[in-house]
Amino acid sequence: MTIAPVPRVGIVVVAAGSGTRLGAGAPKGFVGIDGHSILRHSLERVFRAPAAQVVVVVPAGREGDARSDALEAARDRRDLVTVVTGGSTRQESVAAGLAALWGDVEIVLVHDAARALTPPEVFERVIAAVESGRDGVVPVLPVVDTIKRVEGDDIVGVVDRSALGAAQTPQGFRRDVLEAAYRAAAQDFTDDAALVADAGHGVAAVPGHPLAFKITTPADLDRARGLVVEAPIAPVASRLEHDVAVPRVGVGTDVHAFGGDGTLWLAGLEWPGEAALSGHSDGDAVAHAIVDALLAAAGLGDIGTHFGTDHPEYAGAHADVFLARTLGLLGEAGWRVGNVSVQVQANRPRFAARRAEAEAALSAALGGVPVSVSATTTDGLGFTGRGEGVAAFAVALVVRA
Repeated sequence: MTIAPVPRVGIVVVAAGSGTRLGAGAPKGFVGIDGHSILRHSLERVFRAPAAQVVVVVPAGREGDARSDALEAARDRRDLVTVVTGGSTRQESVAAGLAALWGDVEIVLVHDAARALTPPEVFERVIAAVESGRDGVVPVLPVVDTIKRVEGDDIVGVVDRSALGAAQTPQGFRRDVLEAAYRAAAQDFTDDAALVADAGHGVAAVPGHPLAFKITTPADLDRARGLVVEAPIAPVASRLEHDVAVPRVGVGTDVHAFGGDGTLWLAGLEWPGEAALSGHSDGDAVAHAIVDALLAAAGLGDIGTHFGTDHPEYAGAHADVFLARTLGLLGEAGWRVGNVSVQVQANRPRFAARRAEAEAALSAALGGVPVSVSATTTDGLGFTGRGEGVAAFAVALVVRA
């Protein structure tokens, strides 16, 4: 057996930002471009670059989602993936990434996940420049707009744009130079090149790329969505984990309050005359609990990762849409569903007369997988007992395809 050499290059992918200016209600890296997150698109291109240890830095609580994205993007390089929790500032997050690098890494690239469409050749140019002996390297684009110097409401001069360049990422450094600069840093800098330059090191420029723009505003996100329509991510043919000989089990739960518009949708069925549940989609707590259980069993994150409010295409969607897409995600990752069991806790609606119908609808949405549904009340206890909403708890079993 041939053992792959330990890479000398490490890429720290920073995705720990809140994304406030994007206004999508989620950390920026986990906002969807199409059926995949900004982070997934960024990592897809990172793993097309020369082999490197890839350290993904994410907000607390998003480590599992990031690992799912990274393992999907890595394909046959899964052993190179590391996920760590970031800090309250960008420098703290990069420092956390640096601390996770392997001892053999000599060249470090720091890349903003928000530059999700950066082509692999930009990574190659940066790595080559550092290998040639440069302490630090930044990809830049020429500034094409006329730049004015402004004071208040007045234009007071023109800046010579021929001497300007727009900095992008990944920015590359000798590891010892970057780590020493971080140890010596006494203030926050806008990027790592500025920090290294402040420590007295020279920083070289290499050509950037127009696709390496940073997704910061809703207009940037719209631009990215338009671009990926022409070059979608190919389905993952490889498996997320190493082969295992035993099935895997996942647990999912969901709750929704009454108070939505229209009629009730629950367990894939419409319930005329019953109060609707509120939610981003149709509020079907039963279907959503099943989705979470399936994703958990396969190690693919959770329902918020794939169907959250940052995915407007699922607004108002019913159980068949959610379950069919989840079945596809599992299939792409090399899993098939064994069976699903779900319990509903609610005073209303009464499931007894429609239990078989609900099981048939849910099973059909999952390609014929056996689904069992049970229902119970809570004897007047809790929010379900008070008739304020519905809770559902699901268990799913998956096996290797």
